[in-house]
Amino acid sequence: MAPTASKNGGFCTRFKPQILMVLAQIGYTFLYFITEASFNHGMNPNVYITYRHIVSCVVMFPFAYFLERKQRPKLTVALFVEIFILSLLGVGLTLNMYFVSMRYTSPTFVASMVNTIASLTFLIAVVLRLEFLDLRNPRGIAKVLGTLVSLAGVTTMTLYRGPIMKQLWQPLVHIQGTTGNNQESWLKGSILTVASCITWSIWYIMQAFTVKRYPAQLSLTTWMSFLGAVQSAVFSGIVHHKRAAWTIGFDIDFWSIVYGGIVVSGLIIYVQLWCTEEKGPVFVTMFNPLSTILVAILAYFVLGEKLYLGSILGAVIVIIGLYLLLWGKEEDQQVHSKEQEQSQLASDDQKELKIQPLSNSRVLWHKEKMLQV
Repeated sequence: MAPTASKNGGFCTRFKPQILMVLAQIGYTFLYFITEASFNHGMNPNVYITYRHIVSCVVMFPFAYFLERKQRPKLTVALFVEIFILSLLGVGLTLNMYFVSMRYTSPTFVASMVNTIASLTFLIAVVLRLEFLDLRNPRGIAKVLGTLVSLAGVTTMTLYRGPIMKQLWQPLVHIQGTTGNNQESWLKGSILTVASCITWSIWYIMQAFTVKRYPAQLSLTTWMSFLGAVQSAVFSGIVHHKRAAWTIGFDIDFWSIVYGGIVVSGLIIYVQLWCTEEKGPVFVTMFNPLSTILVAILAYFVLGEKLYLGSILGAVIVIIGLYLLLWGKEEDQQVHSKEQEQSQLASDDQKELKIQPLSNSRVLWHKEKMLQV
């Protein structure tokens, strides 16, 4: 039994980032349906974002305060401004557009669009000269092709809705939807989703820099939840100032807030920050298609959601483009790992060189003492 336990422990340790990201995508899958049910019940998306991040902040604060007390760096004014902008990109601006778009489209469409984040992140990084692009290398060409293919998939999903796929049997669960059925509503939701994916991509790029300057993931998650809640509350208070919009009962609205706050804005964001530091932002984005597949399966076979041909074709094209890009990025990850190993070896060599003169001087001192005796 002991060897088996050790093997299982080794497997879990070795594939810990992969296991965590798979669980994160499963968590996202349930989020889409819980929030859709809540919005159809009458919950306002902007109010939902505010309450959700208040819950996340309250839950994560004790863990961040006690577990990262020693490793948490000093919060300077410049760093606070950086985290404030990061919260605006990741919560205040992005999530409000993202969840409002769900009212005009569908969970399957929104989940499929998330797969464009990797390509958009790469495109923005190239424009900002944060990404090196070598068109003489096959992997460099794959990066460009993957980006173009993903953008083609987005265009297909946005502009071409297509016929409804035939439902083969009655759904097991039925959620009364308010999704816009006309082309105008679909286009409006598509534009909001694309805009949220662009700001989300900028958030991923900025997040990689902030994690290096503030290497305390629990504290960073708590700060983003707090500032995101404040930003969303200010916006929601201006737009929805009636008391009825802020009143929730002990129903699906309450449970969607609790689930979104604890599981998604708390645990999953912390997992993503940890995986970003361990494996890089590209590794995190490569698991996005998993939630797309799970959402599509549940939506069609269990909930009886209307699937359109344009959404299916676009999603397949986007996923193909994503993995072309990831194949091109694989070499960058290998080069980065080699550079880290070389820098580690160089630092070890420098330490040995510092130790050797010190040990040699001690040997000479002992020899002189012996001669004197």
